[in-house]
Amino acid sequence: MENRSIAPTVTVLICGMFIAILNQTMVNVAIPHMMNDLNVSTTTVQWLSTGFMLANAIMIPISAFLMESVPTRLLFAIAMAMFTVGSLICGIGPSFAVVLAGRIVQAIGAGVLMPLVTNIFLRIFPPDQMGKAMGTMGIAMMFAPAVGPTFAGYMVEHFSWRILFFVMVPLGAIEVILTFRFLPNVLKLTYPKLDWAGAVFSTIGFGALLYGLSEAGSRGWGDPIVDTSIIVGLVFLFFFIYRQLTAEAPLLSLKVFGNFTFTMSTVVSVVVNMAMFGAMLLLPIYIQNIRGYTALESGLLLLPGAILMGIMSPISGSLFDKIGVRPLAIVGLLITAITTYQFTKLTDESTYAHLMALYALRSFGMSFIMMTIMTEGLNALPISLKSSGTAVSNTMRQVASSFGTALLVTVMSTRTNDHLASYSNNLTLNNPISAEMIGGFEAGVAAATGLPLEVGGAYALTILGGLATKASTISGINDAFVVATGITLVGLFFSLFLHRPKKRSVPSKP
Repeated sequence: MENRSIAPTVTVLICGMFIAILNQTMVNVAIPHMMNDLNVSTTTVQWLSTGFMLANAIMIPISAFLMESVPTRLLFAIAMAMFTVGSLICGIGPSFAVVLAGRIVQAIGAGVLMPLVTNIFLRIFPPDQMGKAMGTMGIAMMFAPAVGPTFAGYMVEHFSWRILFFVMVPLGAIEVILTFRFLPNVLKLTYPKLDWAGAVFSTIGFGALLYGLSEAGSRGWGDPIVDTSIIVGLVFLFFFIYRQLTAEAPLLSLKVFGNFTFTMSTVVSVVVNMAMFGAMLLLPIYIQNIRGYTALESGLLLLPGAILMGIMSPISGSLFDKIGVRPLAIVGLLITAITTYQFTKLTDESTYAHLMALYALRSFGMSFIMMTIMTEGLNALPISLKSSGTAVSNTMRQVASSFGTALLVTVMSTRTNDHLASYSNNLTLNNPISAEMIGGFEAGVAAATGLPLEVGGAYALTILGGLATKASTISGINDAFVVATGITLVGLFFSLFLHRPKKRSVPSKP
C-alpha cells in the first residue's frame, strides 16, 4: 500500500474502533439507570454486559473465516453497519428484551471489528514499524475509556440513557460512508470452507464457559448453574481443539502456538488482562458504593489515567520498535504491580486526589504493555497465520478478562463475609471488654439523640452493623487487590521469556 493511502485508511480504522469501545464504556455507567427505567433486577440487567460479551466472544473465532471470505471494505462496512443498527435498536427499545437484542446485534459487529482492524494493521505496516502502528491504534482503545465514563455520567444524570445509543447512530453511519470512500481491500481472499463443526463447538464452548465465569461473580463458585456451564464449556472446547487439530481446513489454526514468541506473549497478555479488568471493576465499587461518589465523579477520577494511557500508547509503540518488548514489559509490569499493591491499603479515608494519582500511575505502567505485548506475538507470525493468530489472541484475552473479573469479585465477596464474621465474633456481648464498649456506645447514642436507652441502643447496634459491613467490604476489596498483585507478578515472571523475533522480509504491497 502506498504511503499516501495509509493515513486515511488508518483514520477510518481508528474511528471505527473508537466508536465501538466508546459505546461499551458508556453502557457500564448507565446500567443502574437502565435497570430502573426498564424495571428489571440487577441479575437481569447484567445480561446487557454478559450477552454482549458472549456474542462478541462467539464471533471472534468466526472472524478468521470471514476475513478470508469477504472483501475487507465490505466486511468492515457490514460490521460497522450492524453495530449502528444495534445501537438504534437499543435506543428505541421499549422493553429489556428489545434492548438486549440490540446489544447482541452490536456485539456481532464489534466481534468482527477488533480482529479485522488488527489484521489490516498487520498487513499494511512492516514488522519494524508495527510498534508505532499498533500504538497509534491504541489511542482509540485508551482515549475511548477516558471520554466514555465521564460523558455517560453527565448524560445519565441530566438526560436519558437512550442518548448514549442514539449518539452512536450518526457516528456509525458516517463511518460506513467513510469506509466505502477510503478503506481499500487489503486482506487476501482465499475463500476457505467454513468448519461448521468447529464453529458449533466454539460457539457452545466459549459461550458456556464465559457465561459460567461471568455468573460466578454474582452466584459464587460452587453454584450448580456456574459449575454446569463451566463443565459444558470445557467439554465443548476440548471437542473444538480436537477438531482444529484434525480438520483439513480448521476454523482456527492452532499452529500459532508452535511459535514460542506468540505463545509467551499470549500467556503474558492473558495474565495482564485478568489483573487489569478485574481490578477496574473493583475500584468503581469502592468509589461509588463505599465512598458515595456519583457516577460522574467516578468517571472524572478515572479520566487522567485513561488520558495518560492514550498519550503514552504511541510513545510506547515507538519505544517497542527501538528496544523491543522485554524492557517495556518488565518496567510496565513492575509499575503495575507496585501500584496495584498500593490499592491493597484502601481505607474509608483515602482521599480522592490520592486515588486519582494512584490510578493514573497504574495506567502509566499499563501503557507500556497493553498493545506492545500483543504486537510482539502477532509480529512473530508469518502472514499466513496472522488472521488465526489475531482471533486466538483476542479470544484468549476475552476469556481472561471474564475470568479475572469473576475471580476477583468472588475473592472480594468471600473475604468480605469472612471479615464480617470476624467482626461479629470479636464484638460479642460474651466478651466483657466488648460488652462494656458496646454498652457505652449505646448510652452515648441514646444521650446524643435524646432517645430512650432501649431505642437508642437498637439504633447504636444498627450503626455498628453498618460500620462493620463497610469496613468488611473495604477489607474484601483490599484482599482482591492482593490477588490482582499476585497475578501481575506472574505476568512479570513470564515477561522475562519475551524477546524480539528475527526480522523477516515483508512484501512491499498487499
